[in-house]
Amino acid sequence: MPNRMENHKQIPKILVIVPAYNEAEGIAQVIRRLQEDTPYADVLVINDGSSDATGRIARAAGANVIDLTCNLGIGGAVQTGYRYAADHHYDYAVQIDGDGQHNPCDLSRLLSAMSDTGADMVIGSRFITKQGFQSTFARKMGIGLLSTLLSKLTGRTVTDPTSGYRLCGRRAISLFAREYPADYPEVEALMLLYNRELSFTEIPVVMNERQGGVSSISALKSVYYMSKVILSVLLMKTMKRKAWENLYES
Repeated sequence: MPNRMENHKQIPKILVIVPAYNEAEGIAQVIRRLQEDTPYADVLVINDGSSDATGRIARAAGANVIDLTCNLGIGGAVQTGYRYAADHHYDYAVQIDGDGQHNPCDLSRLLSAMSDTGADMVIGSRFITKQGFQSTFARKMGIGLLSTLLSKLTGRTVTDPTSGYRLCGRRAISLFAREYPADYPEVEALMLLYNRELSFTEIPVVMNERQGGVSSISALKSVYYMSKVILSVLLMKTMKRKAWENLYES
């Protein structure tokens, strides 16, 4: 475990970023589990302009909280967390959803995988061993399409591109603090890493069903989401190709 001093090595600083929008129903339980399973990490809740008591409940549960004055969406909320991590010189930052889907006890495995592989990001994938909550059939079809597309574009195996359970090291923290996709950014963030020649890998995790609140992606939004993300990653791939062509020509 990288949370204890061994052979007089400096203890790494680890930040848990919890983006939360109207998660009053379950945020206290998420924080309690983080405190129990990851006592070596600091917990930062990004209260993304919630209209309920998410921020107040998170503070009462013992988390640090940044209250955004308006709803920026998941991209803006997560980037706020990465900016905080960069400004406060954290060695690692991990995203964990505020709805209880992610198991904090898996963080130690993500940290071990990053240490073993040297990857800039480690993603917790629910589809490697196919245990636990697997999402709805329609969403799995969409995720499968995105997985195939990203795997072909990056040359790396991607099984769960929409997973919000991801650990970043210092290079990825620095990148995401400067630039991070908006709207539904998980897929585009992987292309951003690829374009900047940073690495990522996946390990299997077991996820739970949402413990409270309502998903921000409705059936109608899912169609928009798929169209937007596919177009965006294709454009990002084209931009990388043109950048290499310009470098070669110069």
